[in-house]
Amino acid sequence: MGQKIEQDLQRFRKIVRGKVKSNLSKYISRGEMIGKKGNDLVSIPIPSINTPQFRYGNKGSGGVGVGEGQPGQPLTQPSEDGDPQAGDQPGGHILEVDLTMEELADILGEELALPRIEPKGKKNVVTEKDKYSSIRNVGPESLRHFKRTYKRALKRQISTGTYNPVDPLVVPIREDKQYRSWKEVQKPDAVACVIYMMDVSGSMTDEQKEIVRIESFWIDTWIKRHYQGVETVYIVHDAQAHEVDEHTFYHTRESGGTKISTAYELANKIMDARFPASEWNVYAFHFSDGDNWGDDNAKCLTLLKETMLPKLNLFGYGQVESPYGSGEFFDHVSELLDEHDNVVATKVPDRDAILGSIKEFLKTGR
Repeated sequence: MGQKIEQDLQRFRKIVRGKVKSNLSKYISRGEMIGKKGNDLVSIPIPSINTPQFRYGNKGSGGVGVGEGQPGQPLTQPSEDGDPQAGDQPGGHILEVDLTMEELADILGEELALPRIEPKGKKNVVTEKDKYSSIRNVGPESLRHFKRTYKRALKRQISTGTYNPVDPLVVPIREDKQYRSWKEVQKPDAVACVIYMMDVSGSMTDEQKEIVRIESFWIDTWIKRHYQGVETVYIVHDAQAHEVDEHTFYHTRESGGTKISTAYELANKIMDARFPASEWNVYAFHFSDGDNWGDDNAKCLTLLKETMLPKLNLFGYGQVESPYGSGEFFDHVSELLDEHDNVVATKVPDRDAILGSIKEFLKTGR
């Protein structure tokens, strides 16, 4: 019975996984998953999944198969005239299912055909892990495999004729006992840091910040799938840059000019002080509407080429379209694409473009 239940559960999870995968673009653009995020699970609303079965309509309700139909006759039961009232029939339901962050990452990777990230730095520091993956005939009682031991004892008693169905007592002997065993496996101890930078000048609207929030969530989900530990840094900037917490990052709105170089300078200082490239896999993502103080563009490119890019696994620039920004900075970042394979630049004009932007950022597998 237990095995049958497990098979049904796995079949149900496979169906759910297919539903989530087929509607991934919708969930991403609406941000439905983020607000329901727990410590380890994300609750996802999906249409109710019912077991296929025959359904019969009400007698005399009309429609095909009940007497002769007339041209234009509706196939459903006609509504009654009168004032609207509370209904007495069941409606459709929404089912919430819980998926782990690892399952979400796997679904994202399958849908976008993302390659696995290849860590650098501390990937060469290997730790020994014990993995229980085999069975032995000897071992400590604390590791006894009760199910396997019981089955061996039951088979022995049936084969020797000592099993009594009226009094189904199964007593294992020494030869019946099975024990879980382990083997040491080498596991890379890789760590990563993700630095998010965002322009919070007056030209960045709340909708644009929501796009950044959704995209950052999915980037986080994929990167954390490949590392044992991930640290996150948030930087906001207008004409000056500041390190802030996550809530401030997504809810701050300021005014004034824009100097992108201030964010890059601060990110570089944080990397040198807390996340040296020799030990950390560092990812930096910058979101802006592309509006920058003209004389600052050259300084930004110099900072990227000479100080930041040699330390980064990946630098991603996402330009969120704004009715107020000029969008010129995208062209300047694009100058680096041919010379540096760890630079990716994308445009995110609206929520529907989030999925494509994520794929561009993460398809390198760096």
